[in-house]
Amino acid sequence: MFVALLVRATSGPPTVFHQRRVGEGEREFTLYKFRTMRCDCQGPEVTGGADARVTGTGRLLRRFSLDELPQLWNVLRGDMTLVGPRPEVPHLAHRYPPNCRWVLRHRPGLTGPCQLRTRSDATLLDGRPDPEEYYLTVLVPHRVALDAEFLAHATLPDVVRLIARTFWYVLSAVRRDARTAHTVEGGGSRCAP
Repeated sequence: MFVALLVRATSGPPTVFHQRRVGEGEREFTLYKFRTMRCDCQGPEVTGGADARVTGTGRLLRRFSLDELPQLWNVLRGDMTLVGPRPEVPHLAHRYPPNCRWVLRHRPGLTGPCQLRTRSDATLLDGRPDPEEYYLTVLVPHRVALDAEFLAHATLPDVVRLIARTFWYVLSAVRRDARTAHTVEGGGSRCAP
């Protein structure tokens, strides 16, 4: 509720963003997220690290993965699972390299090895003349390889471990931000170039 109120107060309506995504067996479903981008901007289907469409509040929500919370509804509905491949937009899913399309047969997850280990990939899209093409030819094969490694041994302990790593990532992001704020406010030599 707090996140919804924050988005509404800083960015206006709508609070929740919904978009068609490709799910298990390449069937489409509606994915829900807290809105992190401006409504009046057009651009590529992929979001770079310095994408001007992302709001200030949106950057904060993305840093802590709080924008993903409404996807718990997708998990409850059976569209998604807690751990699995990243859900893809249809426009990009249809353009996946042929040797990567197999991943679209699997139920997408709220978190997973791809979501955890490729978080910084968004910065690789910045300044590319065609960020979608770079995403499809360079990033997708890498992400699908991570998913293949997980799906080959998707045991209950592996699922629990990835959920724990997701919580740890969020808590670590909070601690990193708190340390950064303390260092900047302290004005000590640690801030000097």
